[in-house]
Formats: sequence, structure tokens, C-alpha cells
Amino acid sequence: MWFLTLPFMVAIQLVSARIGRQSGRGIVANLREHAPRGFVLAIVGLLFVANTINIAADIAAMGEALRLVAGGALHVHAVAFGIVTVLLQVFVPYHRLAPILKWLTLSLLVYVAAAFSVRLPWGRVLHDLVVPHVEASSAFWMVCVAVLGTTISPYLFFWQAAQEVEELQQDHVNPQRERLRHIRRALRRLRLDTVTGMVISNGTAFFIMLMGAVVLHDAGITDVATAAQAAQALRPLAGDMAFALFAIGIISTGLLAVPVLASSSAYAVAEAFGWPEGLERHWQEAKGFYAIIVVGTLGGTALDFSPIDPMRALVWSAVINGVVSVPIMAAMMLLATNPKVMGAHAGRRADDGLGLSSLGASLLAQAL
Repeated sequence: MWFLTLPFMVAIQLVSARIGRQSGRGIVANLREHAPRGFVLAIVGLLFVANTINIAADIAAMGEALRLVAGGALHVHAVAFGIVTVLLQVFVPYHRLAPILKWLTLSLLVYVAAAFSVRLPWGRVLHDLVVPHVEASSAFWMVCVAVLGTTISPYLFFWQAAQEVEELQQDHVNPQRERLRHIRRALRRLRLDTVTGMVISNGTAFFIMLMGAVVLHDAGITDVATAAQAAQALRPLAGDMAFALFAIGIISTGLLAVPVLASSSAYAVAEAFGWPEGLERHWQEAKGFYAIIVVGTLGGTALDFSPIDPMRALVWSAVINGVVSVPIMAAMMLLATNPKVMGAHAGRRADDGLGLSSLGASLLAQAL
């Protein structure tokens, strides 16, 4: 599945980035002018719900991972992480927050190190990577939709486009007045950044799934309720090094993921209602935008005090993402080929063709 989703993910993220870079506005801001209001509000609402559930699962995982490493109370750690991520987003300007998030991506290498700290049957791994196991069952295809929802995920569309807009504003660039050579240089940079980022993130996801499949599943550990339980289960099977690396990775990637999830919700809601938005703005200049960040993050933290099973909630939020991504991708493809949105450089056949393929793959998984 990972092998098949990578080109689709690269393509749709490139379309998202181009929409932000060439129009100078986010995806929802463009949809406000070219799509029915009910459609826009529906996808924004579903995005907010799915992101909040993801935030809850990430914060719970960070709290449990810290408890495994340092001891203490789970809920105290979870609340602390929730507050820290809110403060980072509200009080740290984007030009300072962005390098922090970029450096945190290096923590993803922890999962690669954890995989190489155990013995893996690489022959079997490579065979199963090329020849995937397929089942004719509704449960199997629901999981496929969930996997698509975590890779070709709506919050990444909105985040990618919004960050391109943030960078335009920082550089005081009006994309409608740029010279052709500047646009081409920007698109080359955009393509390199996006392809590199997607390859690294998908490669990391591969190693995480590899650890779960080879180390945990083969040992008969199939009922894992939290990410921290997975880390704890690694200790007797793979040793203290793999356990520690995996636990640290959970905390680091949570600190990376929560701001992205909360901010993408805030961008979508603010654009839908025409509010001032942007992580570079002071919170007093964009109160509605930052209010959504606070509500989403603290709402996710509060869910950790409920009896909701975080892993089941995470699966269902992935399914929601997989379902809602289809109409969003369809709308994005229309935006990407619309000269009123993209200017004189609307449409790039390679990107748009793969983008349509991403849409087709998601539709096929849902139909089956």
C-alpha cells in the first residue's frame, strides 16, 4: 500500500502547493468563490472533527510515552503537552516556528534507527512490498480507505497551500505580478521541497509499519490500544534500545504533528469565514484563527479524559479523512486547471494527471 500511495501523495501535495503559490490564497479561500457554501462548510467541519480526534490520539501517545520513559501521571503529561503546543502556536511567530518544525522532522529518523536495531527478514519484506496481500472483505477495504486517509490526507492539502501563502507574504511577493522566470524558479523549488518531504515522510511510515508487522504482529501482539503500548511491547522483543528510540519518536513526532493539525483546521475555518489568518500574525490581529487552534488542541486534550478508545478513534478519523478527501481532491483539480485561480500558468499535465489518479484510487477503495 505504501509503495502505491507515494506517487499519489506527491502529486496531490504538488497540486496543493501550486494552488497556494500561484493564486496567493489557501484552498478554502479559493473554494469560497468557486464552490457552493454548503460544500465548503461541510468539508471544513469534517476536517475540524477529524483533526481534533487526531490531536487527541497524538497528545495521549506523547503523554504515555513520557510516562514510560520518565514515570509520572499520564493525564498530567497529556495536559502539559497540550498547553505547550498551544503556547508554541499562539506566541511564537511563524518565521521562528517553521525552523522548529523543520528540525523536529529529523526525529522521524528515530523510527528508521529502531527498525535497524532489530533483525528483520528483508527478503520477505521486499516480497510483500511488491506483492501485497489482498482480501475480498469490507474490513480490508475500510483499512485501505483509512490508510489513504492518513497519507492522502485533507489536513495536509490545506497546510501545504497555507504555508506557500505564508512564505509569499513574508517575502512580500504578489504572484499575479511575478515575472515568468521567477515563477518557474519558484515552481522548481516547490517541486524539490515537496518530493523530498513526501519521500522522507512515506519512508518513515514504511519503517513504522515494518516494526509493527515484523516485530509485534509476528510475536502475536495484535491488540494494541495505544502507541505507547506498542513501544512498551518492543522492550522484551527488541531490547531497551528499540523501546527507547520508539518512545522518543512518539514524543517528537507528536510535537511536530499537533501544531500542523491544529493550524490546518484554523486556516480552513478562517478562510471559510473570511477571518484574518496566519501564524505570522499576532494573536490580537487574528483572534478567530488562534481561537480555533486553542479549541482544537485543548479539545483534543480533553478527549483524552473520556472513555473513547484512542486507537479506534484514530482509525475512524482516518476513514473520515479518506472519505472527505475525494470531494476535496475533485474540487482541487478544478481549481488547479482554472485560469481565474491559477493565472496564466493553470494546469501542469504531469501533476494534474497524477492528481486525478489519486482521486481515482481513493474512489476505487471506497467503492470496494
